[in-house]
Formats: sequence, structure tokens, C-alpha cells
Amino acid sequence: METVLRKVAAIVSEYGGDRDSLISILQDIQSAYHYLPEDALRAVASQLDLPLIQVCGVATFFKAFSLEPRGEHIVSVCLGTACHVRGAPAVLDEVERQLGIKASETTEDMQYSLETVNCLGACALGPIVVVDGKYRGQMSPGKVKKALRKQRKDLEGHGV
Repeated sequence: METVLRKVAAIVSEYGGDRDSLISILQDIQSAYHYLPEDALRAVASQLDLPLIQVCGVATFFKAFSLEPRGEHIVSVCLGTACHVRGAPAVLDEVERQLGIKASETTEDMQYSLETVNCLGACALGPIVVVDGKYRGQMSPGKVKKALRKQRKDLEGHGV
């Protein structure tokens, strides 16, 4: 816990302890831990002199924040209308098979978290899968294995 408090203190100080920087502070904490630990939220509230309920309200309002540990790599499958009618449910099924988890879960090794989203705003490219922020359009169940294999290979090439 002491390390969390030190890290949070460093992040808060980067923003000069400015309450208006709450979202940026939470983004930096999420980036460091891949989620928002409870100890970190309490420390932010204390250091910014904000009610904990306000900090938690911001943390739970934005879908980008997670209160549960997430994997190192985030895989998002769009299930919006355009993607859905073009086969997104079958794409999701294949991603779940390849990763061995269901939507909203994280692999045991903490490498991957799988999430579904309602729209990624690129409907003409649907179905869409996003891996670590990289959009892959016109996905099919057959392309999922290849896309995940390429992502893993790219990581190996970068020494990750």
C-alpha cells in the first residue's frame, strides 16, 4: 500500500494538486496499474481534499476507468447495430475462444481483458475489433486468430 501512496502522491504532484485535473490523475493511475485500486482512490481524495464519493463518482462514470484489475492488453469488440448485423456476435465468440475468457473477463495471466462496446464510431468498417487501441475492421471469426497472433508477434518483436 505504501508504494501505491507514493506513486499516487507523485502523480498528483505532477498536476500541482489541482482538483480540475482529477480525470487526468485517474487516467495516469489507471495507466500505471491497469485499473484504479481502492487505496489509490482514497489517496487521491485525501490529497486533493475531495470527498471520496466524488472521486468514485468520476471513476465509475467513465467506461474507460476500471475498478477491477485489467489485463496488460485490452481487446474490444463492437456490438453496435452496424457491427452486429455484419456478424459481430460470431466474432466475439471467436475472440472468447481464442483468449479462453468471456466478455468482461481477464485472462488468468493478466495479459488480456475482453470487453464489448456499443459503438466505436467506424460503422462502415464493421465488425470491428480493437486491440490495444489499434482498430481492425471487417473482422470475421476466421480473421480473429490471425489478428491476435499478429498482435502477440508484434509484442515479442518489441521485447514485451
